[in-house]
Amino acid sequence: MRVLALVPGGINDQLQFFPTLTTIQAIYPNAEISVVVEPDSKSAYRVSKAVSEVIPFNYRAQNSPADWANLLGIIRDREFELVLSASDRWEEAVLLWLSGIPTRIGYSTAQVSWLYSNTVIADKEPYSSGQYQALLHGLANPSQPGATVLNVPEADIAWAEEQRKTLGLTGSGYVVMYPGINAQADGYPLDSWLSIIDDFQSKQPQLPVVLLETVDSEELVASISRQRKLKIVNAKNLGQVAAILAGADLVISPDSYISQVAMALQVFTLVLQTSLSPELPPVKGETRVLGIRSTTAQLADLKPGDVLQKVWGG
Repeated sequence: MRVLALVPGGINDQLQFFPTLTTIQAIYPNAEISVVVEPDSKSAYRVSKAVSEVIPFNYRAQNSPADWANLLGIIRDREFELVLSASDRWEEAVLLWLSGIPTRIGYSTAQVSWLYSNTVIADKEPYSSGQYQALLHGLANPSQPGATVLNVPEADIAWAEEQRKTLGLTGSGYVVMYPGINAQADGYPLDSWLSIIDDFQSKQPQLPVVLLETVDSEELVASISRQRKLKIVNAKNLGQVAAILAGADLVISPDSYISQVAMALQVFTLVLQTSLSPELPPVKGETRVLGIRSTTAQLADLKPGDVLQKVWGG
């Protein structure tokens, strides 16, 4: 069975699609799964063995007829038997209709939804994972929702072990703090992070605090490290991120793909949220995740004391 999935969105959206991949494998154990994703989101599949091919396509661009024709040619060449589309746009519906794939599942709310062979009602769950899982209701034998399965490459595990040796983290636990995306207007303020760090170093001086630096958090990490002497890990890909988080005692992060990875790894995770943030997706049998909400729509209004109260069990 050759299966195709069209999944627009960022890395966070791709991670929320992972449970659906697990379910597809349960329904079709021999399925060969391909996904069409944004070029910037391709890296999410470094930690997935469920997908055999990742096809990059810029959904957000002003694509020319030649761009669409090229994607159509790729899809036709693979001779897929089933496709799931997480897009509401008419462009993808027309593309898949022209592809000749016999079973085409999309949302009933999509534009020109009549071009799909099967339509489903999108789950009203605020997190995308439920909406993705709803696509499988278009099959005759939908299975129970799967788990978010991450497969970290051996090279990334070895890299993380070397980082821990270099930073003196072997044989002891550590706390990972991910400050969030650079220059994000609604991000968590620098002073608040410093307050949390100071409290950790005062109450638990033997427990190292590690700042997680990614390509999108370099500026904030640099700002924090100029004012506090901390251990810093610069992760270049999602596999390295996962390998570092897997060894942590605690992860503190804004609601992001970093917190999604930590939750999937079943690491104790505190997720910083606003009053408008959706409820965290349920994880079967999991009690290690806690969302801490600001009283307003601004993450900056979440007081460090409220975060620390949850940390120390108050």
